[in-house]
Amino acid sequence: MTRSFEHTRVVVTGGAGFLGCFVVNALRERGCAAPFVPRSREYDLRRESDIARLLDAARPDLIVHLASVVGGIGANRANPGRFFYDNLIMGTQLMEGARRAGVAKFVAVGTVCSYPKFAPVPFREEDLWNGYPEETNAPYGLAKKMLLVQSQAYREQYGFNCIVLLPVNLYGPGDNFDPSSSHVIPALIRKCMEAVESGAREIVVWGTGRATREFLYVDDAADAIVLAAERYDASEPVNLGTGSEISIEDLVARIARHTGFTGRIVWDTSKPDGQPRRMLDTSRAAKYFGFVAKTSFDEGLRKTIDWYRRTRATP
Repeated sequence: MTRSFEHTRVVVTGGAGFLGCFVVNALRERGCAAPFVPRSREYDLRRESDIARLLDAARPDLIVHLASVVGGIGANRANPGRFFYDNLIMGTQLMEGARRAGVAKFVAVGTVCSYPKFAPVPFREEDLWNGYPEETNAPYGLAKKMLLVQSQAYREQYGFNCIVLLPVNLYGPGDNFDPSSSHVIPALIRKCMEAVESGAREIVVWGTGRATREFLYVDDAADAIVLAAERYDASEPVNLGTGSEISIEDLVARIARHTGFTGRIVWDTSKPDGQPRRMLDTSRAAKYFGFVAKTSFDEGLRKTIDWYRRTRATP
């Protein structure tokens, strides 16, 4: 079923964040004049009373739940309890509140970190429960995985229309470049650019470089989420990605080339690689709501680096 957003009241949790800004813009382009974006200083989604106030104020027909506490390997290792509790409680309470309030549809955005550490590549949605996630991000991945359990249970018992989407690692303009919490692409871009500016002859990168990852440009991810909100109404989770992978070694070389860093890459093998491989089977998204990523990896990297360079140059 295809929906128009022209007369739909939409709440986007996390709508002021990296992915959220793009989702809000995509909704506006499709006719949603004023998506409601709750800010954490006004609505703490860990508190049931704040969720009740939010639902009363916005009276949404559709909720897109993007809000999360997230970071790279270092942040996950430093905050396993917080990443588990905050993500679990936000999703659980918000979905329950939405059900009680009669919200027509709930789009829950999960994570590729929910997949088992040694899931067969490419990751198929059917393999989601065939093993334990990679240890460094298991608390976060399992908290997000509970969105799927709750979604399917609520659909079965209450007829609640909730869908669950599983995006791979995202990147793009507006990403988090804080070295204490950023993911691999913004962390490497910053590291290479600072090395170029300082004249450093080498940079140090975590791990062995042999692990692989799949990356989805943020604009494509937003398009996929809105397409699913328009067209998909079933209980099965759906992967969002490009269906291709790159080794971290090749990724570093590519970012170095785009940023102009020509020095030596030093691999700190005392630090973890994280999950050995990540690449999704994206056939379900193409089949169910027609999503195919449009942005090539090199194009996305250039846009991200250009944005960061401009942002750093702004007084």
